[in-house]
Amino acid sequence: MESKLSRSLYSFSYFLWIVLFVILPILLIVFYSLFDIEGNFSFVNYQKFFTAVYLKMTLSSFWYAFLITGITFLIAYPTAYLLTKTKHKQFWLLLIIVPSWINLLLKAYAFLGIFGTYGVANSILKVIGMGEQQILFTDFSFVFVSVYIFIPFMILPIFNSLTELNPTLLDAARDLGASAWTTFYRVIFPLTIDGVKSGWQVTFIPALSLFMLTRLIAGNRVITLGTAIEQQFLVTQDWGMGSTIAVFLILIMILFMFLTNTRKRGV
Repeated sequence: MESKLSRSLYSFSYFLWIVLFVILPILLIVFYSLFDIEGNFSFVNYQKFFTAVYLKMTLSSFWYAFLITGITFLIAYPTAYLLTKTKHKQFWLLLIIVPSWINLLLKAYAFLGIFGTYGVANSILKVIGMGEQQILFTDFSFVFVSVYIFIPFMILPIFNSLTELNPTLLDAARDLGASAWTTFYRVIFPLTIDGVKSGWQVTFIPALSLFMLTRLIAGNRVITLGTAIEQQFLVTQDWGMGSTIAVFLILIMILFMFLTNTRKRGV
């Protein structure tokens, strides 16, 4: 009886949290999206979203999100794999995760100094004879900083999947004459795909809605859906259009989560 009461209390707290901080905010966003800038009930915001300007912005957001996530994955997977082979892997993993505890704004300002005209990056380029380059406020600087920020979030789920991998399966593959590459793409990668999917989720979804880095690092050269939402709410004061973009962003995120849904395998 006591156990049932405890479960009921926990369930009530959980559902109350979901209703107050997930469902109600989403319903509020949907509600605001149904009003134009003058406060009249209208579907004009949804019509506006399907114009060339916003569709181009959506494609741009997808492109940068996939680019950032793809590069992050290509760096994170071999890094996570090497970590599992090191002697003090938990210590090295901690060193990778620690930067994610630092405030995002502080890290962005640090890169303003590193990539600036008189920063470390340009100093190194001068030493090797390449001369001073415009690094800051470029696509390269935006992607580089974004990848740096998201790498710990990609490494962690992949590392966990690799550490949970049954080593006897690798021994069996070697006993059957499989090469290192064959063992990787036929055994290791398929059995760690859930970690890869989780890594893509926690990287792609935030990357899709980046807005602060687009201003500080890219100098507004990169326009994403996150940037558009910020402009609609804070600059033009068109809460209806900002909410409409947010509605589509939420739908895209839900779709991506559905496509990368992970199912625990018993291995």
